[in-house]
Amino acid sequence: MTGVNQTLFIPLYGKAKVSRQGIILKDSMAEKIWAAEAFEVHGKSKSKWLTYNMAMRAKIFDDWVEKMLAKNPDALVLHIGCGLDSRAFRIAAPYTSWIDGDFPEVLEARKKYYSENDRYKMMVFDASKSEMVEKLPDEKNVIVVFEGISMYLRNEELNAFVRALDKKYPQVHMLLDVYTVFGAKASKYKNPINDVGVTTVWGLDDINVVLAGTQFKCDAEHSLTPENLVNQLPAFDRGFFKFLFTGSFYRKIYRLYEISKNIYGR
Repeated sequence: MTGVNQTLFIPLYGKAKVSRQGIILKDSMAEKIWAAEAFEVHGKSKSKWLTYNMAMRAKIFDDWVEKMLAKNPDALVLHIGCGLDSRAFRIAAPYTSWIDGDFPEVLEARKKYYSENDRYKMMVFDASKSEMVEKLPDEKNVIVVFEGISMYLRNEELNAFVRALDKKYPQVHMLLDVYTVFGAKASKYKNPINDVGVTTVWGLDDINVVLAGTQFKCDAEHSLTPENLVNQLPAFDRGFFKFLFTGSFYRKIYRLYEISKNIYGR
């Protein structure tokens, strides 16, 4: 793998390391894959603060998916940019249909560790090509996981993707994390993805830019470092982490939005 595809090893490393510590997130598959792949991480990618952030983000998305499935048990779950993530097998909530989508070379690596079944499928998918949404199954209700990939899309590409979802599905629940414009600019100097050769990302200051021309609305902005997860950190690390990642300055860099569309009005 090269370029953007290699960035999947950064959250994988974070989840594996934190899982071994027995805090925030239990992800035995991340531990297994990391041990087998032995991808070399260095520089900022090895930061313990980043590993905490990656695990917290994953746990937040896990809990959100479980909450959405409890309300929409028949919904199709779409995890776009799945990488080597084990969410489809990690969460406890039952589901009827789940699709993990990513680039061909990512899925090739993924199929060494995961197998399809009647409820779970893998599909080649590039979110920058909104026309690929038409290839997805027809359903009334979908839950879209968009974790760690919006920053690789220009605002117009992200809007086109949401427009395509709006056109295809009557009911959509979606969670996505984004860099702000300032965060994208700052990433040129501080972003661990630079360690794998990715130097261009995009930011978003107004979620309405993404929702323009659609029936979607923004339901909430969530914290990426909630107190219940931060409090699981070792005591020595907790105070410094709170100082770095839970204040107003962190929100100027990185945000998490929940958006939805429901033509039924329920």
